[in-house]
Amino acid sequence: METLHHHINPKANLSLFFASSFLLCYFSIAMSCSVTAGTDSIPTTSLISFLQSLQSAALKTFGPTSFDPKLYIDLPLKHGLAPTQDAFSNLTRSPCDGEIPAPDLKAFLALYFEDAGSDLIPALPVDFVSEPEGFLPMVENPIVKAWALEVHSLWKNLSRRVSDDVKKHPEMHTLLPLPEPVVVPGSRFHEVYYWDSYWTIRGLLASKMYDSAKAIVHNLISLVDTYGHVLNGARSYYSNRSQPPLLSSMVFDIYKRTGDLAFVKKALPALLKEHRFWNSGIHRVIIRDAHGHRHTLSRYYAMWNKPRPESATIDEESASKLPNDLEKEKFYRELASAAESGWDFSSRWMSNSSDLTTLATTSILPVDLNAYIFKMEHDISFFAELLGDGFTSKKFMKASKTRYAAMKSIFWNAKMEQWLDYWLIDESDEEEVHQWKAENQNHKIFASNFIPVWTETCSSDRTNVNKIVKSLQRSGLVHDAGIATSLSNTGEQWDFPNGWAPLQHMIVEGFAKSGSTKARSVAENIAIRWIKTNYAAYKSTGAMHEKYDVEACGKIGGGGEYKPQGRRLQPSFAANPEKCSPVLIPSILYLQ
Repeated sequence: METLHHHINPKANLSLFFASSFLLCYFSIAMSCSVTAGTDSIPTTSLISFLQSLQSAALKTFGPTSFDPKLYIDLPLKHGLAPTQDAFSNLTRSPCDGEIPAPDLKAFLALYFEDAGSDLIPALPVDFVSEPEGFLPMVENPIVKAWALEVHSLWKNLSRRVSDDVKKHPEMHTLLPLPEPVVVPGSRFHEVYYWDSYWTIRGLLASKMYDSAKAIVHNLISLVDTYGHVLNGARSYYSNRSQPPLLSSMVFDIYKRTGDLAFVKKALPALLKEHRFWNSGIHRVIIRDAHGHRHTLSRYYAMWNKPRPESATIDEESASKLPNDLEKEKFYRELASAAESGWDFSSRWMSNSSDLTTLATTSILPVDLNAYIFKMEHDISFFAELLGDGFTSKKFMKASKTRYAAMKSIFWNAKMEQWLDYWLIDESDEEEVHQWKAENQNHKIFASNFIPVWTETCSSDRTNVNKIVKSLQRSGLVHDAGIATSLSNTGEQWDFPNGWAPLQHMIVEGFAKSGSTKARSVAENIAIRWIKTNYAAYKSTGAMHEKYDVEACGKIGGGGEYKPQGRRLQPSFAANPEKCSPVLIPSILYLQ
């Protein structure tokens, strides 16, 4: 490997890593109601309620082994809801525990439901070509290029359009109608997800599929127009929460590549609406710092206090030890709010890392969420200036500066040289203002403590960036195969030893564009480790995976409430031993 590095053009370096890693990143992640503060929960639908009953019955009948509750909540109806409910009610049940005999339930499912995911139709992207012109021009090694092109080819397998029946009969589907073609994560996830879509778009841009990238944004805008925010995913049961707000970043990156001002003009109203969603009502928190200055920051807070429909049987089991309905409702809200964060689940949100019922997501001001909103405000200012709206541009530039000051005051820890989440442990005063206390910063180390370096303002101070680089190096997060999500091995998927592509990308890109030679060197080292583990795992399994164990190169991650997801490529590459030489691994960095 050492010799190989000496024979590759050093100017290619990290810029080439980014273009290829966006392809890898997406395949590794695994994705109108008006609600005001104080609302416990948005209404559910009759279809979702029925499918939850079916889910519960299926668990009782088939047992917990390999049981996936999401499968049942995603089933499209073949007939109307009323006759399906009647047929379900008439099924024979055990007089002892109400269990439906397995043959009867299987026959019912076959007669009354289509397969989960069948309401998405395969659709070849109009802008896909097997080898785009100018794709990876600096890659000379044919083995590495073959791998990259196989990853690129996954767009054909993951592209879908919503079936016409969803649009004609939405009451028979939990899948939501979307106006344009979609890209899905694959495996058990038969729908679009919000923050996953950012890395989808980065990969599509690397593949020069600009129309497909714009289509994803248009779909997300349609959700904002209908619900007032981008949903966690494009299912009716996800309408109670959002996910990390990266829509403005999607628009920004597409504009930078295409220069399409009309696209920006179409997106801006949705971005303004999304900003209001994250900065009002239940998401908005006011906190007074040590100097008496008031700051406004944002938190995750789902509009839900019941079991998540897609995981209802799991949530009910987790809540079973709680003493009363009030405690269960609080727990269900914290579960859904953790899902809104994208980090579902992690010790980051727990007061006791060994007890999931101590989730307290709504009582935490998260570093990364506010970094994303800071970038959103900066992006909106940029877009408004492009469109000649000076008033809006100045307003949002001021808002971004105000949030940056709040982040420095509330999150920054000079001793650790990291941004730390803040726990809202103490009650607010009569004006609903919290008082900042140093001991309420979460001093545990998470990869999210370094996410602000991804934003331009936070990465532009070279002196500070160099301190942050040293902090990361001594944090214990950096391992042989990348950056760990946390230092706590809890069995949750957003904890040690798992590493996730979005976290690697944001930290690496932030360091690389900072202008610091030291930061860029560390970024390149982390990028090498991450690409190596992707390649090694692919070499042994033939698939790209959503998470990896950072303790060993090529080791797949685990934990969480569902089976680890992977997307299989064509088998020929992994099956050919000549295409698995470890000396070739680092050269994937030099894709562009």
